[in-house]
Amino acid sequence: MVSLDRFDTFKAVVEAGSLTAAADLLGQTRAVVSFNLKRLEAELGVTLLTRNTRQLALTDAGERFYLRCTRMLEEARLAVEEARSEHAQLKGTLRITTTVEYALAVVAPAVEAFRRLHPDLNIHLSTSSTHADLISERFDVAIRLGRLLDSNHRAVQLSTFEVFAVAAPAFAGVQTLEELEQVPRLGHGRLTELSVTNPVGDEHQYRAGPAALVADSAAVLQAFAVRGHGVAILPQWLVQEDLEAGRLVRVLADHRFAPQGVYAMYPDTRHLPLKVRAFIDFMKG
Repeated sequence: MVSLDRFDTFKAVVEAGSLTAAADLLGQTRAVVSFNLKRLEAELGVTLLTRNTRQLALTDAGERFYLRCTRMLEEARLAVEEARSEHAQLKGTLRITTTVEYALAVVAPAVEAFRRLHPDLNIHLSTSSTHADLISERFDVAIRLGRLLDSNHRAVQLSTFEVFAVAAPAFAGVQTLEELEQVPRLGHGRLTELSVTNPVGDEHQYRAGPAALVADSAAVLQAFAVRGHGVAILPQWLVQEDLEAGRLVRVLADHRFAPQGVYAMYPDTRHLPLKVRAFIDFMKG
């Protein structure tokens, strides 16, 4: 493949009018300019310039090539500038994925505020109860909750949140882990084990047994809990309004489950786009 640098050399020679002037323009020696020009003609298999001791002249093939070469170099320059501006400026499109519940509670309001600061940035927010593949689905950043599993992606912890064991008021009498094991459980497919500390400070591992109902959506489990189907372990930010309204109560209220993390995950790329870094910093703030 012909090097674009040789195209640039040819263009400089034509516009400068001589090899010496082109060398000065490019910051190279005359010998290097002459060598690159000869290599370009050899690789193309045509003579682009006729030259004697006093002047250079374009051949017919050289004239046509110069016009195409000029357009191509300009397109290449614009492509490079566009690619760099995507990393250096808050422009283009930022693609985010997270769960429906966390999007409604936290991410969507944050996106609104973030875009007010950066109106030239377009934001695509995708929600799903399953973990999207950042590479194949072309997401810039994923907001993930809970424990961070091993991954080929990079991650930044944004915050933590509390989780509560909650149920309809009929289950208010559940006070111990042993009693919790005797009532119907509402399970989340990705939440099977949690550290829990009892009132005297002893830490235990709560391992969820068979569940009466299992869902991959915290909002669905919340609805089941409100309707009295059993006990669910859910984020405080999701159930706080139900607790205040009396639709749900905390069971094991004197126990504390291990706080869960909120993480921003992004592909392990050599250059992190400014739009991704700025959004992560905004979410951390």
